[in-house]
Amino acid sequence: MSPGSHGVPEPTHDVEARAAAVAFRQYVEPELEVLLRVAQSLTGNTADAEDLVQETLIRAYKAVARFDGRHPRAWLLTILRRTHMNMHRRQRPEVVADWDALSNTRPAFGAAEHPSAEDEVVDQSLHHELVKALTALDPRFREALWLVDVNDLTYADAAAVLGVPVGTVMSRLSRARDRVRRQVGPTALTAGRLR
Repeated sequence: MSPGSHGVPEPTHDVEARAAAVAFRQYVEPELEVLLRVAQSLTGNTADAEDLVQETLIRAYKAVARFDGRHPRAWLLTILRRTHMNMHRRQRPEVVADWDALSNTRPAFGAAEHPSAEDEVVDQSLHHELVKALTALDPRFREALWLVDVNDLTYADAAAVLGVPVGTVMSRLSRARDRVRRQVGPTALTAGRLR
């Protein structure tokens, strides 16, 4: 028998906690993979991406009772983007006066210097000219291209991540694709590297 079935009403906070847990499982858990992929593209490394997703999940759990159930991915990506901006805002970069002094330093805690898995995939699968073209893109265009073409987000989801209207994502993506096509030429495009 459940606690409220003895004729004694169940405490309100227990009911609310159960409802939040159900909503979290229904709306948030199915989107974990997407959150991790987008966080990875925003942060550039796995550890920071996991931290960002963890903070996003905490915020989503606290707000899930107020969520209307419509467009959970867009809702979560908005939380992710705002969390990323807040975390990034708190981190003040240190100014390096002499970059040459850093070139001979060892990694912290004796870690070996290996390229990231992402770098290895990019190096193996993308033509050099394509990488050069993507690097040359304005960050706004590169973000749209990365989110939609690499991470397979919908325009609406990419718009939620970037905090811009869907039309802006479509425009940026179109411009990014055109600029990459012009710079790369037919070589990489015939290899099926770009849509």
